[in-house]
Parts: sequence; structure tokens; C-alpha cells
Amino acid sequence: MKLFKYIITGVLGMQLLTSCVDYLDKESDTELTLPMVFEDKTRIEGWLANVYSHVPDPYWGYARRLGWDILSDDMTASERWRQWDWKVIPMLLGEWTPSTDWDGNYWARLPQLIREANIFIENVHPLPEQGISATEVTYMKAEMRFMIAYYYYLLSNTYGPIPFKPNYIAPTDFNLADLMEGQRPYYEVVDWVDKELQEVAKILPPKYTEARKYGRATSIMCLAVRARMLLFAASPLVNGNPDYANHKNKDGENLFSTTEDKSKWAYAAQACKELIDAAEAAGHKLYTENNPDDTIDPFMSYQNLFLTRYDEGNTEILFARPGGLEYGEYEKHATPAASGGSGGLGVTQSLVDAFFTENGLPINDDPEYKETGFSRSDETRNNTVWDTEVNGGAITKSGTYNMYCNREPRFYITVSYNNSYFTQEKRLFNFFNGSKDNPHTHDAPQNGYLIRKKISPDLNVKQGTYKYRPGIVYRLGEAYLNYAEALNESDPGNGEILFYLNKIRERAGIRQYTTGETDANYIHVNLNDQAEMRKLIRAERRVELSCEGIRYDDLRRWKEAENVLNGDFYGMNFSGRDNSSFYVLTPYLKRVYKKAYYWFPIHQSEIDKNDKLVQSPYWN
Repeated sequence: MKLFKYIITGVLGMQLLTSCVDYLDKESDTELTLPMVFEDKTRIEGWLANVYSHVPDPYWGYARRLGWDILSDDMTASERWRQWDWKVIPMLLGEWTPSTDWDGNYWARLPQLIREANIFIENVHPLPEQGISATEVTYMKAEMRFMIAYYYYLLSNTYGPIPFKPNYIAPTDFNLADLMEGQRPYYEVVDWVDKELQEVAKILPPKYTEARKYGRATSIMCLAVRARMLLFAASPLVNGNPDYANHKNKDGENLFSTTEDKSKWAYAAQACKELIDAAEAAGHKLYTENNPDDTIDPFMSYQNLFLTRYDEGNTEILFARPGGLEYGEYEKHATPAASGGSGGLGVTQSLVDAFFTENGLPINDDPEYKETGFSRSDETRNNTVWDTEVNGGAITKSGTYNMYCNREPRFYITVSYNNSYFTQEKRLFNFFNGSKDNPHTHDAPQNGYLIRKKISPDLNVKQGTYKYRPGIVYRLGEAYLNYAEALNESDPGNGEILFYLNKIRERAGIRQYTTGETDANYIHVNLNDQAEMRKLIRAERRVELSCEGIRYDDLRRWKEAENVLNGDFYGMNFSGRDNSSFYVLTPYLKRVYKKAYYWFPIHQSEIDKNDKLVQSPYWN
């Protein structure tokens, strides 16, 4: 059998495996056979690395290529960047059809990688003389099984029902008609992935001691993907959604569940708890940095969670993409044009409003919150060194708009607003029209904000100096919030809901919840009020997991996207030249979100080729 004319190439594969060997040593006109590949350690590792190549990049991938953060209501990009082929921007405006191209390209690319993983499993074997033992082969095969399951999860999470023939490798002498498959029901894929991940988790270790294997599949990664998938599968979008009652394949089978099954929440909760228990047993814990008195520094903890590597003590990371990260592009687009950046990658006003006050309350529930006017003195806090070591000597400077004063620590780590500190140049941002940070072009904050989260204070865009940081795909903080949500839906009143919710709030430096009386340290809640707890859990997810590629899926699975992602989006007045004209809530973008958008459409070219496919719901 002859291998397709490429062999695994590219810097990405080298980075994923941290190999210093150049495996591109064949002549350009050499046609490699499968035996040639699987008798050579370097080429085997190259093949393995290529299968990993579509693990999402949590920086530029979530912002632009996949677009999850832009498609949600977390982040915003300059609308005029569409001229540089930002494909997700027209999608925000309702300019989305089955012929629209998308940089993620899952439908085309992931089945190719699934096929490559299956070929690897079928052909890899021990090479003791080259250092590939039978144990290593067992692990590599299990890794490929994980990647197959993970890619099927990504496909089903994006398109819903998909063609599904696990473990199948099409022969090289195939007839095209033999490859034409219709979709299988959504839960058929979910159930298979669930079982496969459980089986593979029994084979793979929870972590590796070899640095070169950082990012390779582990049992913890299996359980993490499984828990996230089952949370989605229990949610209203796919669990008895009447909107899809008539969505069937060409054989007349329902492609989504037509009856709600509440037990799916209990099953998801169980999966989340299994993940937490296994992760903590393997040494994973929330990342914290402490003050001299051993209390948590919430500012430095949340900032450096996204900047600290696993080998530097960040064991909150459960699933990481170690190589191929485009954080330089991410940081460049969040840096003002006059400072060497592109200056238009920001956050939405609704995200600004979602952060709690310093008292741990939503802004509408805190009588001390002020939305207008300006502060009269610098604000400092006694539970952090962030203000002195990172932020120019204060949390907020005198003259800051009151909307941004006395907010919780995660707000300041996530959002750059007018008059906030620009660490790179040791000055305050000025987003007024005509200032150096707002040239009133596409390279300017279109609604008065830039993203700060996941950006290193040590960067220097002008010099092209960027500090390496991990590409976090899944972390323990998400596992805690996933479990709290699934538990509230399946077993309301369970005390573990507050236990895990409070772990997140403790690290965040805000008052925790209690079923007792409200005081200086706690806020009273009614744990037995499922609707109240649902609201609190969702509010915590919005803040804690913002700009991490999660919010868009949350809005989808809750069936809230049509409500949240339609209509005018607001921010500060991009054209304002002074306090009175800039600090005015002003619409800058009119979003359109149709019922069809809950699922990506199958590209029209695929529908044209395969008459067994049915288009995603409401796209016809």
C-alpha cells in the first residue's frame, strides 16, 4: 500500500513532541510506503504529531481561526478586520450560508486525521533497537484512540449528527460511492465516545514524567473531554429539544433525542466528579499564589494561571496544547497600533457588566456600585502585590470612571479600559478619539476596551518579545464549575454545589456563598432554590471562564444564544474625545443570530457531493 504523497511535516509536529530530530530527510521525489514509515522511529513520531495537529489553539484559534470567543458575547474584534479575511466577522452579522468558508474546517480536516490515527493503530509495532518498546506502542495506540474520540467529539459538538464509522479505514482502491455515508444520530456518537474514553483512560497514565511528552494524551485528558461532552449532551439544546423533532436522516431516523432524559444530568455529574477525583489524586489543584501571611493573592493567582507552565507548578492544567500556539498574534491584536500592535481585539460591554463588584455581588445587586462619575483617589488593596508589581502602584488611578472602580480582581486581569495601566509602556491607556491608543481606524478599540486576559505584562510587541505560556484547553477550575452545574440540575440542594462554587470564588478573592447569614465574608443563598443556584452558577462561569472558548458552547447548550447574541452590542463611544462624549453607552455592532446557527452548516460542496447527507437544522 502506498502512502499519500506527504509524510508528516511541519514545525507543529516538532513542537508537540519536543523532538530535535529532523525527520524530513527524504528526497522530494521519494514516495514513501507504509512499511518505510512504521520501521522508522522519527517518522512514527512525526505521524503521531500530525494527528495531534488540530487540537485547538486557545489563543489565536479561539479568537480568530475557530472564532469561539468572537462568536460568543465575550470578545469583539474590529468589524473592518473582515477585509483581512476574518471569516467569523460576517457570521456575527448574519452573513452566514452553507457556502460560507470557516477556518476551523472541521468537516474536511478531522476525518482525515481520524483516518490517519486508525492507520497508525493498525501499523505501529515495537522497534526495540530504536527505543520503541511494546509498552510505548501500547501507549501510542491508546493516544490515537483518544484523538479519534476527541475529534469525533469536536465534530459532533460543532455539527451535531455526523457520518460515523469508527475504526473504519477506506481501502485505497475505493469507489467514491462507497464513501458516501449519511449522518448517524447525535447520541450514537456521544455514547461511543463516552465508552471509548472510559476504556482508554484505563490504559493511559494520569501524567508523564518525561518533559518531551507534555501535551500527549493522558487518562485525565480522557476524563476531561468526556465530562465536558456529557455536560453538553445533558443540556436543553440536545436533550429532548422539540425544535429538532423533525430532523431526520435519509433513513427516517431522528437525529436528535425527542424526549428529555433528566438522568443525563446525573450521568454528567458522575463523570465530572470522576474527573475531579482522578485529577486531584494525580496532584492537580487550583493554581494560587500566596501573600506572606499565606492568604491567596487573587490578582496574581488569576493572572499567572494563564502564564505559568505546568513544569513551573501550574497543575491546574488538565489538557494543554504545548506547541503551535499563536499567542504573539493574540497579544499583537490586543496592543495599540502606536505600540506596535493592531489594537482592536477587545471585550464586550456585557462582559464588563458581568464581573462582580469587590463585594462579590452582581453590579445590579450592590448598592455601593456606581456606574457614572469618576474616582477621586487611587485605589489600592491589601491582599495583593499586583497593584505595585504589575499595575503601576494602584488597582485604579484617580479619575477612573466609576464603572471600573471597586470591581472584583478577575475584572482587572481580563479588561483593559480607558485610564487603566498599560504595563508594557508604564503609562495609562487613552482610548479617546484621536489619542495614540485610538487613531479612529480599524486598528483601535471599537467599543473602548481591549482584552487583557492571557496577555503577559512582560510582552514587548514592538520588539517582538513574547513570553511562552501554556495553551490551556481544559483546567480544573472548569471541572469544578461543570460539576456544580450538573449537580444542581440532577440533585438540587446537594452541599457539594456550594463547596465547588466557593473554591472558585475563594481563589477569585470575593465573598463565598453560605446558607447562613450574610456577613463580611459570606453571601446568603438558598441552596434548595434550583433556579437561583442555576443563575449563580451561570454567572460564575461567565466570569471565571471568559475568553477561554467556552462561553459560545454554554449559550448554545442552554438555548440562550438566540436571546443573547441578537441585537445591538454596546460599548463606550469610539468617537468620543473627552469624558463627556466618550463615556456614553453606544451601539457599535448589530448582531444577528438565527435558530440555524446553533449548529454549523455542512458546507454546500459536501452536500452536492453526497446525496445521503441532510443539511443541519433550519439551514435549508
